[in-house]
Parts: sequence; C-alpha cells; structure tokens
Amino acid sequence: MNRRTLTLLVALVPILVFGVLASVVVVPFVSLGPGPIFNTLGEVDGKEVVSIEGADVYPTSGQLNMTTVSQRDGLTLGQALVLWLSGREQLVPRDFVYPPDKTREEVNEANTTDFRQSERSAEYAALLHMDYPMAVTVENVNDPGPSAGKLQDGDAIDGVNGKPVANLEEFQALVKQTRPGDTIELDYRRKDGPPGVATITMGEHPEGEQGYLGIGVLDAPWAPFSIDFNLANVGGPSAGMIFSLAVVDKLTPGDLSGGEVVAGSGTISGDGHVGGIGGITHKMLAARESGATVFLVPADNCEEAKSAPQEGMELIKVDTLATAVDALEALSADGERPHC
Repeated sequence: MNRRTLTLLVALVPILVFGVLASVVVVPFVSLGPGPIFNTLGEVDGKEVVSIEGADVYPTSGQLNMTTVSQRDGLTLGQALVLWLSGREQLVPRDFVYPPDKTREEVNEANTTDFRQSERSAEYAALLHMDYPMAVTVENVNDPGPSAGKLQDGDAIDGVNGKPVANLEEFQALVKQTRPGDTIELDYRRKDGPPGVATITMGEHPEGEQGYLGIGVLDAPWAPFSIDFNLANVGGPSAGMIFSLAVVDKLTPGDLSGGEVVAGSGTISGDGHVGGIGGITHKMLAARESGATVFLVPADNCEEAKSAPQEGMELIKVDTLATAVDALEALSADGERPHC
C-alpha cells in the first residue's frame, strides 16, 4: 500500500465514523415545522369538520383554515442536520415538548384533553356571541356515577325538585341541602330530544356531607341544537378561535370569509377572549403555502408574527371573537381592520 492510498484511507475514517454516528445516534431534540391545514368550513374523511344538527345552517364560501405545527421526535443526528439546514424546521430541546417528569403518553393525553376543552369553549364563545341565553349546563357526566344514563353532556338543568334554577349558584345551593341516599328530581332540556325529568339517588360525596350527583356543571350559553367538531389526532387548544368563527359563519347569514382563503390560530375562552399560541411562524408558513391571503393573529403573538412576514398575506390582529368577526366583515366590505 503506497503512502497516498494510506493517507486517503486515514482521511476517510473520520468521515465514515461521522456517517455511522449520523445514522444511528438519536439526538435529544424535536423538530417543529409547518403542519397540516384543515378548512373548518369543509370536510375531512367525508365528515364536516364543524357539524351542526337541529338548526338552519347557511351556505358558506371561501375557507377558514385551522393551522397546526408538525412535530418529529426520535431524530438521528443526520436527520436533525437535514431538517435544520432546510430552513423550514426549528430544533428545540426534547424536554421543551416532552417534560422529563411526564411520559410521552401523558403529554399526548394532556394535548387531547386541551383540544376537547377548546371545542367546548369554541361552542360557548360562538353561542354567547350570537346572544343565546345562559343556562346551568352539564359539561360532563361521570360513569359510573349517580347521574350516568340519566343526564347527558350538554343538558340544561332548569329546576331541582320543582324549584327553578337560573344559574350555577342557585343550583349548587339546592344540591348542598341533599344527603347521600336522598332522591332528587332535575328538570332538564336536551339538545337532541324532548325535555324531561331525571330522578337521581344521591351518592356519597368524596369531599363533604352533601349528596353527590357525579356531574360537572357550569353557567354557559345554551342552544337546542348540537355542534360537533370532527377532527382526530390533533392536540392542543389553539384551534378554538377558528372553530368559533366557523360556527358563527354557519349559523348566521352572509359569508365571514368573503370568499377569501383565511387562516389563523388562537385559543379561546368561553367568554370569547382570544389567547396566544405557540409556533405562530410555522403556522403562517403553512397558511401561505396553502393559499391563504389573510392570517388572524392573536394580539399576544403580533410581535413574533411581524418578525417573519409572509409575502402576500395580511396579518390581522385579534383579541376577542367579536374583533375577529368584525375584522372579517370589514375585509369583505374592504373596510378598515386592525393589523399587527
């Protein structure tokens, strides 16, 4: 073996070693990037993303696109380098996405819970915006529990033992007078059926002497129709605002999007407040690539959004559901709207 060949082989060793390491060594990072887009006025897998049964639904045009962030875990060194060099992905420490004190399953379960809560908040915010009356509303029924099979999620409770209740405070005051083994009658309204009376034997309360119904209730706007959100495998709370807008668009005359491709992201509370979200720049990139000309940005994210503007896409600043609706109506009429 001559010296030139030996020198070449010696030089190739570190390259080969790096190549092997790049293909097998897993790095403690997760990549974040543009995720899938869902038109909340459209369908996914043959089902309406926002389905409303029992009420008149108005035709819509254009799009109200929910944006997401993609995550890739278990990256090798080589994969991480390729994603980072692409300029489309952001590498963050794995502990930022999956805290060391929680399993991956626990994190995914929490994200799913947040998503389901965002659906309920989106419904409440939309109904409140459209001035539906408040009612003592069943948010969940424990199964097993005293009320299982007798009350359902979404029922409105109007009375306890013949006494009307107008709000949560009045309802709780009457329930606190009961003891385990007592039988009470609850007058209720149901979204997909006639009103009725549920006769329930109170159980043992885990935190006191009063009787136990085994339900979660809250004051919330109530309507006699059902709203379902048909998206699976999506986590987190950031779809709330767009879901609310889709409900309002379907239940009111006119066309919120004005035929435009509108995208956005933002959490929402039951009273219609829009909160900030993570990954705004990734979501904006996904929106532009899907053809969006407008992006609804939570006020808390405006500074970050302005740091990565997308050509040809207008950034509208929103802090409540009402300001988002007003901004879209102004967009349709070519009027003034708030910008980041």
